[in-house]
Formats: sequence, C-alpha cells, structure tokens
Amino acid sequence: MAKDMTLLWGSGSAPCWRIQIMLEEKQLKGCNQKLLSFEKMEHKSQEVLDMNPRGQLPAFKFGNHILNESYAACFFLENQYKSQGNKLIPDSPDAQALMYQRMFEAFTLVEKMMNAMYYNFKVPEGERHDSAIHRNKEAMTAELKLWEGYLKKTNCCLAGQEFTLADVLVYPFIAYMFHYGLSSERYPALAKYYNSLKDRPSIKATWPPYWQKYADQDALKTI
Repeated sequence: MAKDMTLLWGSGSAPCWRIQIMLEEKQLKGCNQKLLSFEKMEHKSQEVLDMNPRGQLPAFKFGNHILNESYAACFFLENQYKSQGNKLIPDSPDAQALMYQRMFEAFTLVEKMMNAMYYNFKVPEGERHDSAIHRNKEAMTAELKLWEGYLKKTNCCLAGQEFTLADVLVYPFIAYMFHYGLSSERYPALAKYYNSLKDRPSIKATWPPYWQKYADQDALKTI
C-alpha cells in the first residue's frame, strides 16, 4: 500500500517530520519520499504545486487522496491502518481525551514559539518594538511552564504512559525548540520528554538530516 504514497518533504520541517514518524509507526514501508530544498525554493516547484497549491511542504498523496496538512494526514493514516503497526489512539476515554487536548493545544504552543522566534523577520525593522519582543518572550515562557507542568504529571508521554498520536504530532516541535537552544535546565520535564523519545525507532529513523548536518542553534536560549 505504501507504494501508492508520495511524500514531498523538506528537512527540518516539523509538519513533514510528523508524517514520516507516522509512516514508521504504522510500518508503511516503500512510500515514495522525495527530499526538496527550501533554500533552492523547490517547495514552489510545479511538482509541489500540483499536489499542494499553497506551495508548501509537506505535500502528501495516497492513491487519489491528497492530504497536505500534517494533522489530517496522520489522522487519515491511523484510521486507515488501525490494526497495523503501533496503535496510536488509546481506548481509554481518559487517555483519549488528554491526547486530543494536548494535540490541539499545541497550536497555541507553536504560535507563541513562532512569535518569540520570528518577530524580527515578520515585522519590518522600523516597526519593531522592544516591548513587543519582551511580551512575546514572556508569553512563550508562560506557555512552556504549562507544558512543563503537564509532563511532570504524566512523567512520560503527553497523554500518559503510552506513545500516542499526540506525541507524533507535538514531539517534532518540542525537538525543534531544543534544536534552537531551549534550556534543558529551565525546562527539565520538557527536556526529559525530548531526550526519552530520541531513540524511539520511528523518531530516530526520521531525524531531520538538516539537524544532523548543522549544530544546534541559539535562537531560544534566552527563553
């Protein structure tokens, strides 16, 4: 079945990485994966636009189905292959509720991370304000403290003791933050979560080659 799948992806992109982890978790070998370069603007190529008119990666096709949103693609694959590979939606209503809460709550985490990291890139130089930079950092710090508390309670994965769809979807952004200098000392529960899943086969096998090539960055070291 995986031979009917095509994934166009970019290294270092958390949404692309989610689908790659999902393919590994569901033991879907043989997917036609093609690495494209953001630097060379290959995500704006006709090949991508034919699948994703937004000119963004990932671009994912399964048979006649096109799912370019990583959440949609991961849900679709879990539902199509419930009995194959690792089961990623728990039966327990408690664990399931927590899983859904964390995976969608992560949109807020990502938004605050992007505001803190990329304010200087998004706002023209003459319109930037130190007060806004400070507010963005404070908002991200408060958000990270929430997630610290969540992971101290579960002491394992996002929805409890089992690896779930929430981890597939959120872990890549947690890893992204540590790659960009998030402090293990200030956020020990997040760091424990990040390090404990590094060697999970699906994550290890798909670790972004861009990150392996370049040293960790420091954009978040002051958060």
